[in-house]
Formats: sequence, structure tokens, C-alpha cells
Amino acid sequence: MSEANSKPIMDPINIPTSVSSPAAIRSTSTRTEKSTTRRGSLLGYGLAFLFAAAAFFSGMQVGASTDKPMSLGALFAPQPKENVDMSLFWKVWSTLDQRFVSSTTTKPKVDQDRVWSAIQGLVNSYGDPYTIFMPPQNTQLFESDIAGEFGGIGMEVGMKKDVITVIAPLPGSPAEKAGILSGDVLIKIDGVTTEHLSIDEAVLKIRGEKGTDVHLTLYREGAEGLKEVTVKRDTINIPTLKTEEKDDVFVIHLYNFSANSESLMTDALHAFVKSNRRKLVIDLRGNPGGYLQSAVGMASYFLPTGKIVVRENFGPGKEENLYRSAGKDLGNTRPFKLVLLVDNGSASASEILAGALKEQGVATVIGTHTFGKGSVQELIDMPGGSSLKVTIARWLTPNGKSISDGGLAPDIDVKMTQADHDAGKDPQFDAAVTFFKK
Repeated sequence: MSEANSKPIMDPINIPTSVSSPAAIRSTSTRTEKSTTRRGSLLGYGLAFLFAAAAFFSGMQVGASTDKPMSLGALFAPQPKENVDMSLFWKVWSTLDQRFVSSTTTKPKVDQDRVWSAIQGLVNSYGDPYTIFMPPQNTQLFESDIAGEFGGIGMEVGMKKDVITVIAPLPGSPAEKAGILSGDVLIKIDGVTTEHLSIDEAVLKIRGEKGTDVHLTLYREGAEGLKEVTVKRDTINIPTLKTEEKDDVFVIHLYNFSANSESLMTDALHAFVKSNRRKLVIDLRGNPGGYLQSAVGMASYFLPTGKIVVRENFGPGKEENLYRSAGKDLGNTRPFKLVLLVDNGSASASEILAGALKEQGVATVIGTHTFGKGSVQELIDMPGGSSLKVTIARWLTPNGKSISDGGLAPDIDVKMTQADHDAGKDPQFDAAVTFFKK
């Protein structure tokens, strides 16, 4: 998300409240009764985490709102452009009014429902999975994510190649225990196809009351047939960071870029310095992102003051926002080797950190291509309690590569197969150990 007078908070748009969206976002505060302009900055995905607690976005910002009820006249009176003729719209509307007869006993939609559907069709015509119109009911559910009122299954999902894909299950979550993996494609939710669902709609279907079940139909590349999984919803505790020492290697497992992740990373890096080790692995696999500020703050431990961490690009002819390193001191003048582990579950803020340290020449990236979530969203309050989440910018690496354009390629490509996972093997970490020996 772009930031203007930003005050970061955690927002759930693709989050574990039930399902969640990847990281680095510009976030926004919760909706107030009166019209306000809300801005913040997180890097989020458009993923659906499945928790009932805070969420991470990689690009969310909130704009102005009004509380006047929406009317048909207010909606269509202003012509978007002089050459736009709305007469066909009204002709179809009138014809349906006069002639439509439902083929089922389903109750026909009221006029306001048709207005919401028309707006959703307009927004969908832009072809961006992260630009979404939310009617009042969906807006309320979205905000309840922030309040943490729903249970979930602890996984994050995003849109990849036009299909809803699992970015990563959270460690120890019901989703992970059920065997769901990064890269699984979500085919059905409780028997309902996801073919025409947005990420937010999928999240709404996955989340629900703690203790209830959700049935998922998944496609996994290389597997025969579809995988049917029933997962019991629960309240999800979001892990942030864990350290361990493997022989002469110090390992920091970073699970998200939450509000306190930077301070936890500071403590972990100080522990690394005290360990007198010279080999450091930061594991970003399955990390969907979170706060932009956290990614910039962490990069500052490894980059000199003023070096670019990430660019926020608003389109041709518009000035970019540049986020630079603050040049923090690790208190360790000894040279050390740094490896970042990534996979297709590394998204948003993870991609920002990895891209910065890779392109600035201070880290070697090992694993597989990252997810590719590098867009910035703004959440704008609309009349009648509705809201519009619209993509307003893209995240670019220091060298100008769009993160959304296929994600980041590792320096050393190492895959981890299902057989490796089942056998408890970690060829990607083993590749890091081999690299350190060079």
C-alpha cells in the first residue's frame, strides 16, 4: 500500500481469520461512524489467512468515506466520460423489470442488490484480483476480521494464474495438520466451485465458527486426482519468529512481518552476534508478508544508510516513493555469510526483503520462485456502508523489477518435493550449508 500520513495497523484481507492474503500492506484503521480518511501502510497480499485475529496485507490503505445512502440516481447520474452512453444499461434494466421470470423459486433480487452486482461487474472488468467492491454485508465481515471474531483454519491464499492458490499454511495450524501445502489450488469449498470467486469471497466461505468443519477440494501438481480435505476451524495463534542453531549455522525462522516482528528480529540478530557464528540463514519460506515498515527495518540491519529497499510505483509519469535503509548497526564487524530461504509461499514483505538483500549484493537467495504479490491496495469507504479496495501502485525491487511479475527468482534453485516433506528432509537448507562451505 502506498503511504501518506501512514499509521500502520494490522488489517485482515487475506488472512487467517479464515483465510488470508499475503503481506506487506498499507493498512487502515477500522471504520468509524463518521466519514474519515484512513491511511496506513502494510504490504499485504490478497490472501485469506484463516485466523480470527490480526491479518497482514501487502498493500493496503484506506481512503475517505461518506455515510449517505446510495441511490440509483446518485450512482448513475454522473457520466464517467462524455462519450459513455448509459442508455443501454437502463434499457436492459427496464427490460428485465418488465419481462424476467425466475426459472426457480429463488426470490428475485431487489433493486439495491442489482446495483451492488452492477458495481461488482464494473470492478471485475479491470481484471485485477485485488481490486474488489464490497457491499455493506461483506464490508462488515471484512471489518470483523480485524476484530478477530471468526475462526479459521490457518492458511493464506492468493490469486495465481487466475486460480485461488494456497500461499502457505501457518505452522501448527489446522490447515498444516490436515496436510495442506503451499501451491495447492483451491477447487471447491464445501462443494461450491471457486471458479468465479474472488479471494475475499473464498475467505468468507472458508472462515466460520470455531469447532465447525469446512470441506476443501484441492488440486496438487504432480498428484493423481483431486485431494479432499475436511478441516475443523479453530482460533488461530499467529507465530512470528523462532531461532535455532544447527552446528555452525544460526537460523532465524521468520513466519510473518507483524507489528512486533522487527523487535523480535532485533533480538534474534543480537543472539546471532553473541553466538560468534559467521553463517546466518533467514528462513522466509511460507511467510506471506505483513508490515512494510518491518521489512524496511529488517533490511536496514544489512544495508548501508540510504540504500534503496523497495520502490513504490504509481504508474507511468508519476513520481515513485523510495523506501531506504536506515543503516542500523548490528554490532558485529566480523564478515559473515547470509542466506535467505524462499519458496512459492514467500510473498509481499518477504519478497521485498529478499529482493532488496539480493539485489544489493548482501545475501544469497536459495529455494524456488516466490509467490509474486507486489501490488498496493487502498481501501475506500463508499456510500451506504460499502467499500472499494483498489490497486493503486506496485512494489518494485531496488533495480526496478516488478515483484508481481512472476515473483523473485532465487540465486540457487532448489526444490523440495512432497517426498522430501514426508521424509522430514530439507534439501533447501542443505543447499545453504553447501553454499557456506564454498
